[in-house]
Amino acid sequence: MESMLNIGTLENDALREVAIYCDNHIALIENIHSVEYEKAVRSDAFIMTLCLEGSGTVYIDGTLHTVRANELLLFRPGIVIERGSISEHNKYRCVVLSREYIRQMFLVSNSSWDVLQFLREKPVLPLTEDEVLIFNKYYDLIRTKATLPRRHNHREVLDALIYAFVCEFRDTVERFVQIKPPVYSAGERLFKNFLEVLGSSFPKDRTVMSYADRLHITPKYLSSICKEFSGKTASDLIDESVLKDIRYMLERSDKSIKEIANELNFPNISFFGKYVKKHTGMSPKQYRENLKQKEA
Repeated sequence: MESMLNIGTLENDALREVAIYCDNHIALIENIHSVEYEKAVRSDAFIMTLCLEGSGTVYIDGTLHTVRANELLLFRPGIVIERGSISEHNKYRCVVLSREYIRQMFLVSNSSWDVLQFLREKPVLPLTEDEVLIFNKYYDLIRTKATLPRRHNHREVLDALIYAFVCEFRDTVERFVQIKPPVYSAGERLFKNFLEVLGSSFPKDRTVMSYADRLHITPKYLSSICKEFSGKTASDLIDESVLKDIRYMLERSDKSIKEIANELNFPNISFFGKYVKKHTGMSPKQYRENLKQKEA
């Protein structure tokens, strides 16, 4: 589908070469023009990119987004990124946080679900002058602390700065979306865990059993939880997510249908064709042609 930019642990050599600072959890990048990758990459990190000057475009899960000066572009974990147009004269500041680091820092709670859902639809946020000022001051402090010679409490201080920085980010997001108080329902936590596993998997398993096993519950219970919180069965949600990957690859990949079927872990091209026909009413070839006609 695309080359994997392994920023789940920030162990990508190309990323380390262009980052001002990079460890297994955090990366700071200012010259994003130097980040080299192929047509598309799948990110497994949370990335905050502030545009300071100029404008640029980027594809997120196949949708084109434009970011301008004083706008914040948010990449959530599990998305596919494609390079758009970026002027050499543009200036950006980029903070990358690995998924595991976010978990360890307890920066993702039940209330964060509203934020992630909102960013799925609107990943570009226009900031006020004060918010830009605060972002830059935090960034400067984090950059200074990260790049100075290490002292005894280097990790603890850096973690504290990142924690405060993300709390400020959450306050900014509250201008755009109402964040509900944390809900500690076991069922809701389970549903959100299922969606996180589903969204971050590639290629995706297509059986309810596989996800139920990973969550250590029965398929029947998983389906009932999904029905309760979304109105859809687990199987419906899985099919929607699989079809999203199929749509993306048929529309934006030059690979053959057989290659796509193999990459998405279908047993053969015939099974793949039946699956696409069942859910779209068209063969993969027809579906691809239809998508490209709409794009044109």
